[in-house]
Amino acid sequence: MELRTTENQRMIADMIRDFGAKHIKPKMMEWDESQEFPIEVFKELGKLGLMGVLVPTEYGGSGFGYLEYVTAIAELSKIDGSIGLSMAAHNSLCTGHILQFGNEEQKGKYLPKLATAEWIGAWGLTEPNTGSDAGNMRTVAVQDGDHWVINGAKNFITHGKSGNVAVVIVRTGEVGDSHGMTTFVVERGTPGFSAGRKEDKLGMRASETTEMIFEDCRVHQSQMLGNVGEGFIQAMKVLDGGRISIAALSLGIAQGAFDAALAYSQERNQFNKPISSFQGISFKLADMATEIEAASLLTYQAADMKNRGLNVTKESAMAKYYASEVAVRAATEGVQIFGGYGFTKDYPAEKYYRDAKLCTIGEGTSEIQKLVIARAILK
Repeated sequence: MELRTTENQRMIADMIRDFGAKHIKPKMMEWDESQEFPIEVFKELGKLGLMGVLVPTEYGGSGFGYLEYVTAIAELSKIDGSIGLSMAAHNSLCTGHILQFGNEEQKGKYLPKLATAEWIGAWGLTEPNTGSDAGNMRTVAVQDGDHWVINGAKNFITHGKSGNVAVVIVRTGEVGDSHGMTTFVVERGTPGFSAGRKEDKLGMRASETTEMIFEDCRVHQSQMLGNVGEGFIQAMKVLDGGRISIAALSLGIAQGAFDAALAYSQERNQFNKPISSFQGISFKLADMATEIEAASLLTYQAADMKNRGLNVTKESAMAKYYASEVAVRAATEGVQIFGGYGFTKDYPAEKYYRDAKLCTIGEGTSEIQKLVIARAILK
């Protein structure tokens, strides 16, 4: 079993650390306070090849695999979970869906723009009343000649306002039929396609989350990804990769919270000793380090399997479930180690604490991950 970090991974990690110090850390709390989506940062990430990590070079991407991708997300998320989340959603959901299921014309049209961040991507599955219950979606598309007319709304959509293009799964058949959904690529500016309310969030505040609204939105047949009725099946396969993304996001947040807590515990003195010398603190750090290491192994195992073309439904769910829960525990203990200062915005602990919770909810809650795992081990 190979556990060595590759030269590409080291190069990406170093590049992101330098980039983050110059372009993210100085302004990330301003973005957090104002909920500003710093689109210029993602344009710069595009120049570095990080907005098309998995996209083949012939389409303008970096042509890397999932090991490099996980490293990139984790390193960004150590600095700011919001930036890691938006980078992951752009890469794995919108771009990844087109890469996996688009035809050559669609790939040639969209992937070069997405891989360079000339365009920002969004992905629409969730609806106001159908979070985990995607089969009951109410956004519908009805065929009208060579076009399909879409009506409905999606919510909790990353880049739902600022995205230049969205991959949207809609109902074209009966409610609850897993073969009754179809995927379309919808460009911003298409009549009838607009952004709705922007969410005021607890954490991940610099990652834009809004509604997408469709009112008699006419989309040409050529914008369909795959065939009629394949949308739900496609979405589940995309989420297999997406859950590795969230595991990596969780891993980065957990590591960032741990690093901050470790450094503080060695600097903060009480009773004429650094607080790290007290068992109550050192045992917390030991638990955090052990759980982060286990989460890392699960995440990189899933990434390696994905690289090799194996089925990763169970492994990606395990990695996402465990890593996200570890992120929450690590962030919680981080605040505790910082004590009263952990409850202030003068230190990083509170932001890790706020950001971590989304990891247990987005792209399938922890409860849904356990359902996926249970089905896999019981069949």
